Amino acid sequence: MHIPELLHSLQDPLGIPFYPLVFQILLVVTFALHIIFVNVVVGGSFMSVYAYLRKDTYHKALSKAFAKATTINLSVAIVLGVAPLLFTQVIYDPFWYTSNVLSAAWMIGIIFVLMTAFAFAYLFYLKSSTGKRHIVLWGVFSFILILLAAVIMHSVSYQALQPGKWLAWYMNNSSVDLYGAKLHAFQLPRFLHFMVASFSLTGAFMMLYAWYFWARDDMDTAYLAWVGRTGARMALGFTVLQMAVGVWWLLSLPATFHFYTNYMFLLGVPVVGVLLVVLILAQRDPRRYALATAVTMGITVFAMSSLREVLRMLYAGRYNYSVYTYTVNLSYGSTALFLASFVMGTFIVGYLLTVIFRMGRSSKPIDLSSLRLRTWSVYLMIAWILVMIGIGVVIAS
Repeated sequence: MHIPELLHSLQDPLGIPFYPLVFQILLVVTFALHIIFVNVVVGGSFMSVYAYLRKDTYHKALSKAFAKATTINLSVAIVLGVAPLLFTQVIYDPFWYTSNVLSAAWMIGIIFVLMTAFAFAYLFYLKSSTGKRHIVLWGVFSFILILLAAVIMHSVSYQALQPGKWLAWYMNNSSVDLYGAKLHAFQLPRFLHFMVASFSLTGAFMMLYAWYFWARDDMDTAYLAWVGRTGARMALGFTVLQMAVGVWWLLSLPATFHFYTNYMFLLGVPVVGVLLVVLILAQRDPRRYALATAVTMGITVFAMSSLREVLRMLYAGRYNYSVYTYTVNLSYGSTALFLASFVMGTFIVGYLLTVIFRMGRSSKPIDLSSLRLRTWSVYLMIAWILVMIGIGVVIAS
C-alpha cells in the first residue's frame, strides 16, 4: 500500500463533525497559549535553580518567586495542552496515533515524568526557604524532568511528520518493535527554537512581575526595578539568539518547501521586527514597556504557532494529505454545545483571573461586590448545568 493510501485508510471513517479550518484555527490558538506557559515553565524552572545558587538577597527572593510560579505555570501548561492535543487528534489522527504507537512507552511514561517533575518542583518551593544548599537538587531534578518531557513531545511530534520512515522504525530487518521503547527522530534546531524562546518569554515574565507588584506598598521597589532590568536584558538577548536558531532551523528544512518564500513566513518577519524594537525600547524603562512587551511577544508566539501549522501542512502535503479533504459529517448540536461551553468557560475563567489580578496587586482587602462578571459567571454556570442535565435526560429517555 502506498503511503497516501495508508494515511487516508487510517482516518476516522465517521469523518469529523465540523469544517477542518475551524479545528485548525482552534489548534493554532490553543497551542500558542499552551506553549507560552511551557516556555515560562522551562525558563522559570531554570531561573529558580540558578538564582538559588547565588548568594545575594535579590537572587534569593527571585528564586522563591520562580519556585512558586513554576508549580502554578506547570499546572496551567498541562491543562492548556489538552485542547491542542485533541484538535491534533481530530484532523491529523493518522500521523499522531501512529507516532504515539511507535514510541508508546515514552508517551505513557511522560505522564509519570510530569507528575514527578511537579512533585520535585513543589518540594523545592516548600524547602527553599530553609536556605540549605542541597535543597537545590529538588529544583535540578525537576528541571531535568521538564526537559525530558520536552524531548519526548518534540520527538513524537517530529516523527509524526515522517510517514516514509515509519515502516523502517517499526521493522528492523526481520525483527518487529512491539515495545515502543524508542524515540526515533530528533531535530536539534527545531528543539532549540522552542527552548531558547523559553528564556525570552521568561524575561518578559520578569518584566510583568516588576510591573504587577509595583502597585503594592509592601514590595521593595529597588528589587522590582532590578527584576525588570534583568528580565528586559534576558528577553532581548535570547530573542536575538532565537532568531539565529530560527535561521538554522529554516536552512535545515527540505529545500522543496521553499519555506522562506511562503507568504505566512513573510508576514511573520515584520512581527519579529516590531518585537525587537519594543525590546530595545524596554531596556530604558522595563516597567513602562512591560505590557507592550507581553502583547508583542504574545502576537509573535501566535505567528510562530501559525507558521508551525503551515509547516506541518507542507510535510503532510508530500504524501498528498490535506486536512481540507477530510470527510465532514456536520454535527451542529455537538458544535453548538462545544462553543457554548467555551463561552461559559471564558466568562468563568475571566472572572477568576480578574479576582486574582485585583487581589494580588493590593496588600489590603479589596471589595469585589461590584464586579459584574461574578453575576454573569454564576448565571452561565447554572444555565450550562441545566442544559447538560437536560441533554442527559433526553439521551437516557
